[in-house]
Formats: sequence, C-alpha cells, structure tokens
Amino acid sequence: MMAGAAFLGGSMALIGNALINKNAMLNAWRSSGAPVMTASYEGSIPGEMNTDFVAAAERTVNCVVHVKTESTVNPGYNPWFDFFGYQQQPQVQSGTGSGVIISADGYIITNNHVVEGAQKLVVTLNNNKSYSAELVGRDASTDIAVLKIDEKNLPAIAWGNSEDIHIGQWVLAVGNPFELTSTVTAGIVSAKARNINLIGNRQTNEEVFPVESFIQTDAAVNPGNSGGALVNSKGELIGINTAIASRTGVFTGYSFAVPTTIARKVATDLIEFGRVQRAFIGVKIAEVSEEVAKEKDLNEVAGVLVAGITNADSEMKEGDVILKVGDRVVKNVPQLQEQIAKYRPGDKVKLGVWRGKKWADIEVTLKNRSGKAELNNFDSDAEANLTALGAEFGALTQEEMMRLRIKGGVKIKSLAQGKLRSAGIQPGFIITKVDETLVGDTESLKAALSGKAKGEGIMIEGVYPNGTRAYYGFGL
Repeated sequence: MMAGAAFLGGSMALIGNALINKNAMLNAWRSSGAPVMTASYEGSIPGEMNTDFVAAAERTVNCVVHVKTESTVNPGYNPWFDFFGYQQQPQVQSGTGSGVIISADGYIITNNHVVEGAQKLVVTLNNNKSYSAELVGRDASTDIAVLKIDEKNLPAIAWGNSEDIHIGQWVLAVGNPFELTSTVTAGIVSAKARNINLIGNRQTNEEVFPVESFIQTDAAVNPGNSGGALVNSKGELIGINTAIASRTGVFTGYSFAVPTTIARKVATDLIEFGRVQRAFIGVKIAEVSEEVAKEKDLNEVAGVLVAGITNADSEMKEGDVILKVGDRVVKNVPQLQEQIAKYRPGDKVKLGVWRGKKWADIEVTLKNRSGKAELNNFDSDAEANLTALGAEFGALTQEEMMRLRIKGGVKIKSLAQGKLRSAGIQPGFIITKVDETLVGDTESLKAALSGKAKGEGIMIEGVYPNGTRAYYGFGL
C-alpha cells in the first residue's frame, strides 16, 4: 500500500523496545571520561558528534512544498439510470503529499503515487502561497513524478549525490506528514540498495519495469511525507521519501527513499521528453547464489548473474556475472538497476564481468524497449493508441455542444472490441478530456494519446447525451 505508507506485511520486523537515546548515551560516555569517537563520512576527525541540523533544515524547508490532489470517481454509466432520468453524481476524493522544488522556474519533483489519477493539483509553498500545478510527467517504474507551477525565483534545492552517502550517516527527512507543513525529522542511513518489492507488487494497469534501490533510514516518515526531501547534513537532496515499513500505516522504525541517482535522471527525462528514456542491457538477470559463486570461483557471493539473453545484439553472454558498471561496484540486482537507470538508450557503458572464471571488460551499447540503440520515439505510439481504443469517432454538432454546454469533444459513434468497451464506456459518450488535455476533435484526441506507452494508465473524461458526466480510467 502506498499513498504515504507501504504495508510490507510480516516480511519486515517491527522495532520493539530497543530504541536508543543517542544524547543520553553520549552524556553517559562523557561523564565516564571515556573518549567519544564519531565515524567520519565527510573527512572529519574523531571528536564530538555533530547533531546540529539547523543549517541543513534552514536550507531545505523552503524548498519543500505541500501537494494536494483531487480526483473524481464516477460509478460508471448505467443505462437503467439513463432510462429513468437519474444522473449519478461523481464523488471527489482528495489526497496529500509533499514535493521538492528542483528549479527556480517552478519544476517540482514528487512521487508518482501522490499524483496518479489526480484531475486537480494544488501546490502550497512554505510561505503559504498556493498555485495550481500541471503534471509534467510521471513514471510508475520508479515512483517519480514532476509537476510545474507558474512562478519564478523560487528557492530550489541543491542536488546531492546519493552514491556518496554511507551507512550510519546522518540524514534529515523534510515533508508534510499529517498536514503538518515543514516538518523536519532526523535519523541515519540504515541501509542502501534496498529492494522491498513495493513497485512490482503494486496493482496497476501500466507497463512497469520496477527499479528499486531504496535508501533505508530511521528518520521518521509518515503519511503526507511521500514526495518530500531526504537531505544530508549540508542540506543537499539525496533522496525522495517514498514509503515506510509498517503494519499500522504510521512510522514504526524504517522509511525508504528513491536515491537521487535514479530520481534526478527520471526528472530530467520527464521534463525533456514527458516520459522516461529507459535503457536496457538486453539480458535476464538474477542474484548470485552461494552455489553460483562456488561454481564460478568467485571470491565472494556478490554480483549479478546473466541468466539469459533477451536481445540478440547484446554483447553479454549467458553465465556472465556483472561486477562493475563503469567505476561502480555492483553486488546485487538493485545496485545494477540503480546504475543502469542513470543512462539512456544508445549510451555505451563499460561493464566489468566475470566470464569463464576470469575478469573481462565489456563495452555494452544500451537499448530502448524495442531493442534498438536509440532514444524512444514516443510520438509514434499515438496512432496505435487510437486504434487500441476500438471506436469509430464522429464530430459534434453546434446544437449538441450548446445543449450540453461544452466547447468541443469527440463523439463515439460505435464500439468494437477495444479499450473503451472494456472500460464500460457506451456508444454516444463524448470524450472531452484525456488526462488533463482538452479534446476538441479526432486529431486532438490523437495528440493527447501521443507519448502514451503500451499499458500506461489514462483517465478519460466526458459526457453522455443526457448530460451525465463520467470518468473512466484504464491502461492502454
């Protein structure tokens, strides 16, 4: 479960009564006369532990925003209600989350699950000014989305490098839990490259390639924190807070953030293309087991096994064990996914692999989802998406537009087997919007479908001839 908290069932242990009061322990050490040592992650020398986060908090709170969403749920068209002249009223659902300003001209990064399905987005800054926001793009595979507000000279957060953080390092979580704006909590990095099957297990109609390499922390994160900032002691963004491990829906010890190695690239793609330019090696992968490590004479049980080849042009061979991407060591699948997620199709990447019981450097050309070494052309999907709807469309008359009080739309004249019929839409329905894009004719409908991937979820809004408004969500 998402929307601020993820229920991970019995697979995650809850923290019991073993909470440690760090300050009390520090004071006890001081009173005993024992030397106080700290682990250095930024070149410090042994000395007193620095737990003053005032500067980091001050640099961050104005960069984190409150996100409010509204979506309309319609029970669907029922011809019996139409016959008796009864109009079913749509229900408005609202939700909240957080976001982080990443550019002075109004781009904001947040979680996909915060904004998914929303018809209205309102962003409130730390100074209480509110803005209507536009959805630039979202990516279910990484749970990242980007919004845009019409404003300039905003306080943008400084990007940090999540690869430079270490287990045990102090971090701050900044967000809006329980509608409490500008809340800052502190903790340490508990683990890196966590795969908790959060994205892969989520129910969705979209085509998803789960990429999970979460930063795990014990900084308190609660419903409403989703999409907020995880920052280092300098106030630099190192992650986007996404989920918690909980049986109750509130914080019980562990929280998870998408690292900036993934989030920054995804946000850049969404701003530039509206979609993610996802790259693939062209292989099936698996974790290295103790048996595999022994069979291949590996020094440790680490790396990623190439279990099969999915692209005939791949430079890899079945049985290879991937140990490095560029200059980064990879010990498991999440770490490999995190590294490859930084690249685009067509990029060349050097992989360090264990092949035939010896080391080999292999240069790999990354491919797109179609197996080609080039950027995805999302516009080419529009015609296929229009066909997949399975409908014959017609133009509206001026009389129909006046009677229904609409400025335009596309009328469904007849339905064959396709996405619209499967969603429960009836002939005669007039499509006026796809997601947040107004539809005035067939060409604008095609344009609204441009860039939508196979399996991606869309929301269609419109009206029936009797005036009943309806909303339908489905995957292409």
